[in-house]
Amino acid sequence: MLNSLESQISALYASAHELLYLGVDGSPIYSDHFNRLNREVFRQANSLFIRHGVTSEEEAALCLSLLMGYTATIYNNGDKENRIQSILNRCWEVLDKLPPSLLKARLLTYCYGEVYDDNLAQDAHTIINSWSGRELTKDECEVIDLLKTIEDNPYPWSEV
Repeated sequence: MLNSLESQISALYASAHELLYLGVDGSPIYSDHFNRLNREVFRQANSLFIRHGVTSEEEAALCLSLLMGYTATIYNNGDKENRIQSILNRCWEVLDKLPPSLLKARLLTYCYGEVYDDNLAQDAHTIINSWSGRELTKDECEVIDLLKTIEDNPYPWSEV
């Protein structure tokens, strides 16, 4: 059975993932669902922001879910950028403690999407390249596609 923090991290991850990929499959996006999901993700992220994982993996999962949540939501109480920076600082502390894994590749990819440090992308590619020679899981394909999208479309919020 999941402990309370693990279940809250999983819930935020699932909600943020749904929000990030809403409509990608071609299904319609309804404004009431979009707004409700945005509020829920923002609420979950804010409530977990002060929490810390007990293990490196739990902290990494928490940081990943928080980055996804704050990236996905349209809401901002004026401190969203500071919260994201604080989460990134936590990521820098935990990344070196993680073994190569899907979790680490995801966290590297989301961190790369925030700061565009090529070393993060290279580290993610090293993990991804270790998956060659076998059939990839849906989650592995998703992180590969996300990294490629971020690399192909850098600085999405800045003027070119």
